[in-house]
Parts: sequence; structure tokens; C-alpha cells
Amino acid sequence: MITHLGIIADGNRRWAKEHGLPSIEGHKKGLDAIEKIVDAAREAGIKYVTFYVFSTENWGRSQTEVSYIMKLAEAKILSYAKKMVKKNGRMVILGSKEHVDPKLINSIEEAERITADGKDITVGFCFNYGGEQEIVDAAKLAAEKGKITKDSIRQNLYHPEIPDVDMVVRTSGEERISGFMLWRSSYAEFMFIKKYFPEMDEADVKAIMDEYEKRNRRFGK
Repeated sequence: MITHLGIIADGNRRWAKEHGLPSIEGHKKGLDAIEKIVDAAREAGIKYVTFYVFSTENWGRSQTEVSYIMKLAEAKILSYAKKMVKKNGRMVILGSKEHVDPKLINSIEEAERITADGKDITVGFCFNYGGEQEIVDAAKLAAEKGKITKDSIRQNLYHPEIPDVDMVVRTSGEERISGFMLWRSSYAEFMFIKKYFPEMDEADVKAIMDEYEKRNRRFGK
């Protein structure tokens, strides 16, 4: 059974292009896919789902697209958090606050606050996130506290209460992890699917779970 499902949400822009739409429409459609996936995961008993939605490298995209993504995040995060409250879900954001507008940071902190008591599922968003940077930040904190060990680094990851990832899924046919949760994915299973992220739905969650059950996780033994 999957406890923590990680999804690298890729293909929003290509989906939009193939449908004759501006790339920003792909990001909007991706939000619908997130809701479908989370609802299906919650019903299936998956306790954690984490989406990779904006990397530290994504700042290199066009100013128009980046600005739209930031405005979309600010406009939608609190409304989605309120939906999570009704479904007994919790929301967490993993990533750096560097370069992020203070208004959006305030919305992020408020979303985490109002969903803090959710018990059925925790939904994570890797936003302004880099896997290497997370480990560097954790190591710095561990050093400040006097000791760098595997345990001390783990305890200082972003939201350290979130467990290791069991299955990492990347959409759009690309077969790389782009720095997604490098520490927590060290023994994860991987699945690469051709669908663009906006096309994902409840049936895909079932297919992912079925595939996971076929895998033999030996953890080096």
C-alpha cells in the first residue's frame, strides 16, 4: 500500500499547446487534475501526496508565465485550503521563501495554519523547491545545532514529519526526477507515464496503485 505518493506534475504547457491554448491555461487545467488526484488518493487511503509544481529553476521561464503562476497560486491557495478543511485534509508547502512575494508567503502560511488539524490526508506542494537545496538547508541547520548525521539532516528537511516517498510518478513521458525530493526518494519506486499532467484523473491513481503492488521493494536486501 502506498503511504506517500509523489507526483512530478509535468506537461502543462505542452497540453495547452496541443489544444491551441496559451501555456498559462495548462497551469490552470493542472489545478483541476490536482483536485481529482487528491480526492482519489484520499478515498484509496493514501495518507500523503506531494506534487512538484514549481522548481527553483522555473524562475528562468518567461516573466509573463512566472508572473501568472505566482498570481494563480496566490488566488487559489486559500480557496483550496478551505476545501481541504472540509475534507479533513492538511496542506503543506515545501521549498524556499527566497524570491517569493511576501503576500504569497502570507497566503501559504495561512493555508498551512487553517489546515493544520487535517488527519485524512496531507497534500504537499513543492513550490520554489530544489532537492539539492533542501539537503543543503537541512545540513546547515543540523550544523548549527552541533551535529551532522543522517538523522540530523532528516530531522531538518522541509516539513520533516513527512515520510519517505513510496512511489514517484512523472507525467508527460519525460524520464527524469529533476531534483524531486532527493533525500526522501532514495528508495522510492518510479513510474513514468505519457499523459500530460492536466489529463490525469481518478483512474490514473488506481493504475499507479496497481503498479505499485506489483513491485518488490527489497531496500537493498
